[in-house]
Amino acid sequence: MIIVTGGTGFIGSNLVRALNQRGERDIVIVEDLKRPADPRIVASLAFAQLVDYRDFVADLPAWEGRGVRAVFHQGACSDTMVHDGAYMLERNFVFSLRLFEFCLGRCPLLYASSAAVYGRGEAGFREEGECEWPLNAYAFSKYLFDRHVRGEEKRRGGFQTQVVGLRYFNVYGPQENAKGRMASLLFQFHAQALEHGKLRIFAGSDGFLRDFVSVDDVVAVNLDFLEHPERSGIFNCGSGTARSFQELAELAASHYPGPDGTPGACGVETIPFPAQLAGRYQAHTLADLSRLRASGCTVPCTSLEEGVSRYVEVLQATGGYHPPAAVHPNPGK
Repeated sequence: MIIVTGGTGFIGSNLVRALNQRGERDIVIVEDLKRPADPRIVASLAFAQLVDYRDFVADLPAWEGRGVRAVFHQGACSDTMVHDGAYMLERNFVFSLRLFEFCLGRCPLLYASSAAVYGRGEAGFREEGECEWPLNAYAFSKYLFDRHVRGEEKRRGGFQTQVVGLRYFNVYGPQENAKGRMASLLFQFHAQALEHGKLRIFAGSDGFLRDFVSVDDVVAVNLDFLEHPERSGIFNCGSGTARSFQELAELAASHYPGPDGTPGACGVETIPFPAQLAGRYQAHTLADLSRLRASGCTVPCTSLEEGVSRYVEVLQATGGYHPPAAVHPNPGK
C-alpha cells in the first residue's frame, strides 16, 4: 500500500497516475473532503481508497498493520495569499508532524516542501539555513517543518527509514485545474488566449525570472528517491535554469491564434503590477541542484520549450486534464 496525501490535487494526481503506470493500484489518497475534488481529475486515477485527512489522522494507529510501503505527502494549503497563520500551521505543519511520526522507522516519507522558504532569494537558493527567509504564512509553515526534520535528524543521528523533502520551484503541467489563482501562468495564459486572443503579464515581467519545472520532472524525482531508500535529506526540485515571465508568455503565445484566427499570432499585453503584491513577490528563483545531483539523482530536466509545447497540447486537447484511468477508482475497496 502507498499513501498519497493531496492525491487529487495537481502534483499529487500526477504522482498517482505515474504510480498507476507502474502497475500500482493499492493506493490510498488522503484529501480534505470538505473541498470537493475535481471529478475529471479523480476519473484519471486508479486507487483503492479515498480518505479525509481528519479521519486519517484520528485513526493513524489503525494504519500501522496495513502494510504501508511509502507515504508521499503532497497535501497542503498552497495559497500564498492566505494570511491565517493558525490555519496554515494546522494544515501544513501539524498534519505533517503526525505523518512524520507515523513514518519514522516504519516506511519512507517523501514530502513536498517549497522554494517559497527562500523568500526573495537574496542569500541564494541553497538548502541551508542562511538562505531561508520565508515571506508569508505558507512559506513559514513549510520552513517550520523542514526545520523540524533537520532537528530530528541531528538529534537522532540520522533516520532509520527514508525522509525526503523536495523544495518545488515553479511547477507547471496537466491537472492544475483546481488551483484557481495559484495555477501556473501557462494555465492562466490558456484561458486568456481563448477569451481575448492575447496574453497578459505584469509590467516588468522581462525582469521577473523563475525556475519553471515540468510536473513530469517533479514526479520523476519523487519516484527516483522512492527507488533509492538509502537517500534522505532536503533537496531543491527545479530545472536549474531561470527564465523570464516575458519569455514564458512569448513561448505560450506562439502556440495560439490571434484574435483574427491567424496561427501563432496571439499577442502579449502588459498590465500594471498589483499593489498588494509589492514586497511579497519573488523577483527571481533559481534552484541550486548541487545537493540533488550529489545525492545520486540524475533525472534530466525538460527544457521550457519542450515543456510548454507538451502542456499547451494537453490544454488545447482536454482543457488540461489527463484521460480517464483504465481502472476506475473504487473508494470502497
